[in-house]
Amino acid sequence: MPVYAAYGSNMDPTQMALRAPHSPVRGTGWLAGWRLTFGGEDLGWEGALATIVEDPGEQVFVVLYDVPEWDEAELDQWEGATRGLYHKIRLRVHTLDGDVVAWFYVLDGYEGGLPSARYLGILADAAEQAGAPDDYVKELRNRPCK
Repeated sequence: MPVYAAYGSNMDPTQMALRAPHSPVRGTGWLAGWRLTFGGEDLGWEGALATIVEDPGEQVFVVLYDVPEWDEAELDQWEGATRGLYHKIRLRVHTLDGDVVAWFYVLDGYEGGLPSARYLGILADAAEQAGAPDDYVKELRNRPCK
């Protein structure tokens, strides 16, 4: 069964259950060598959207889900992969149980722009609920926003 990693609002199991109801949480981990950023502000939402970019000195907290085939298409639709908004890549995630290769959705837009305060709050709340360290959540809550 494919493993998918969430670094945005899908870190919240309630949110993920709406998008992929048959996809249980597998655990949490860290994506080393990448950082959370925002882009695609011009795409018509309230502000920029979460994405990840390579950055050797950084890491991103993620929640891992086991996503059965019948949930993959629905999740691709929700994440905009079928419309070319995001594309999927496979990356190695470090967990307490060892490394796991997982699928990530990466924005096809340029990095830059500010997320809305509401969207950033959703991401920070989801990270906190998923068990992200306090300093990681605090950094999310203190990021510049609209």
